[in-house]
Amino acid sequence: MNITETFGQYVTKYTDRNPAQGRRLLKLGWEAQNFKFRHFPDQRLMPADRYLAQFMMESMLAPLKSPDHSAIVSIFVPCELLQEAGLHPYNAEAFSCYLEASRVERYCLQQTENDGLSETLCSYHRTFIGAAERGLMPKPKCIVYTNLTCDANLVTFRHLADLYHVPCFSIDVPMAMTEADISYVEKQLRDLKLWLEHETGKTIEEDKLRSRVERSRRTLMKFEQYQTAKAEKYVPTDLVTPLYSGMTNNILLGTEQNEHYVDLLNQDIKKAGPARGQRIYWMHTLPFWSDAVRSLLYFKEDAQIVGDELQSVCSSDFDPSNPYRAMASRMVHHALNGSIHRRIDNGIAHARALHADGVVWFNHWGCKHTLGGALLAKKKFEEAGLPCLLLDGDGCDRSHGGEGQTLTRLGAFLEMLEADKSKDSKEVSA
Repeated sequence: MNITETFGQYVTKYTDRNPAQGRRLLKLGWEAQNFKFRHFPDQRLMPADRYLAQFMMESMLAPLKSPDHSAIVSIFVPCELLQEAGLHPYNAEAFSCYLEASRVERYCLQQTENDGLSETLCSYHRTFIGAAERGLMPKPKCIVYTNLTCDANLVTFRHLADLYHVPCFSIDVPMAMTEADISYVEKQLRDLKLWLEHETGKTIEEDKLRSRVERSRRTLMKFEQYQTAKAEKYVPTDLVTPLYSGMTNNILLGTEQNEHYVDLLNQDIKKAGPARGQRIYWMHTLPFWSDAVRSLLYFKEDAQIVGDELQSVCSSDFDPSNPYRAMASRMVHHALNGSIHRRIDNGIAHARALHADGVVWFNHWGCKHTLGGALLAKKKFEEAGLPCLLLDGDGCDRSHGGEGQTLTRLGAFLEMLEADKSKDSKEVSA
């Protein structure tokens, strides 16, 4: 048994006795991990990604340290308004990833199974609900969520609001993309501003909000510049960094720390070596815990993940002078809103821009949007000249992992890509 498993067992044991003690132990363990990130970072990562590990861990610690200044949010809520209201976004999916990494997820999932919650609900949401019901997750100030792309949100966040007895605000995003739809979402965001002021007693100043949304736009523009430069470069990566930047470019967009991270990325990429090995673009969430995926893609020069779709779901093409309309436009034109064709086309565009050799479409258990579009996605990617592997699994629940199948199928896919590249090289030489 390793130290992480032991830690998870102690968190479970203390939470059963006294949830407050379980939270204190969880916070202590995460603080110890953050000390390691600060003083003994993984030297295989670029400096920017070492900073990112600290930034994300501090984001996870914030609700444990100060829950009264935190708000539970779904992943695609525009959080600039919350940040200006003095609230830290406390995200269900991200928190569940950290609970899984701490080996506490089975304890949380068991709670939802005992309660009869459907196993077809996303395991990220079930993990978070189980942690909340066990008392492991602290009570937030409020909850803000959207129906954007994930129908599990409609169940999870109302349930959490009832459980914690806290106020809840829902943002409805239509699947159509007309100017009227943007105006409809804009009005809701203006209402959210008033609602947050009422709940927190803090005035959201328009100039500061405008400045924050401008920072969001700059950050996205700089990240797009980094992605362009990365197309010809080799960047060593683990299995969590792609997930981290999926979080920063969504719930942490607008923060100074996120802009600083992207500035570091653009400095690092200038020093990176030329591209090498098989370049994989990953669609949907990543099972970072998987030993099978780890054995094939973790700091490997012959095959690495060069991008994840959650990093690039909205563009920088918005006008920050009207911050409410800018955020509304970002939501309405989100790559995962509307027809599955939009999501696929966005993936194809980014995979090509990063010079990907192949694409993995990860069928995360419980995600109907992803599972339902899988066969069409494979067809469209391959018509675009991008070999596509449909890989079944679970990003958060190890019991749905299928490690043997993952190793066999992903390994065979990488071998196929290598064979295709060797064949193309011989044909060019001839």
